[in-house]
Amino acid sequence: MEHEVLRPAPGREPSGAVPSHKNSGGSALIDRVFGRDDIAVLRHEVGRRLDPGLLGDRLDGFILAVNEVITNVVLHAGGSGRLVLSRTAASIWCTVTDSGPGIPEQHRRPPEVPGAFEDGGRGIWLAYQLCDEVTMATGPIGTTIGLRIDLPGPRRRI
Repeated sequence: MEHEVLRPAPGREPSGAVPSHKNSGGSALIDRVFGRDDIAVLRHEVGRRLDPGLLGDRLDGFILAVNEVITNVVLHAGGSGRLVLSRTAASIWCTVTDSGPGIPEQHRRPPEVPGAFEDGGRGIWLAYQLCDEVTMATGPIGTTIGLRIDLPGPRRRI
């Protein structure tokens, strides 16, 4: 599903716009603003908040996907953003919001495998490989990226 919508400033998203702890039936594990100096700290905090037994060998991949998205915010979207990590009965969601200029059209679709000698382009590609769902809402006043990973067991509709 392609999302090409404008979204409000961080913290002012309408309910139902992008999955979050408020409308997914889950509880917030982390809800914080971050900047350049917070990338490593936030990556470790995400790892501490998620039970290693819950995601098994997929935990490190999910943390890597989160790290890539928050790094993109710092490098390409004004240097700061907001991360909300939440859990529902069936999945873990990480929503990252920024107030940058939006993602250019050519980068809005699921990316192809980056070339071996290409600079950049691997972060979002990795997120698509490591997560069960990646959502994007972007426009000239910012972007929200949602990362979902299913918990083991049968997928339940919430």
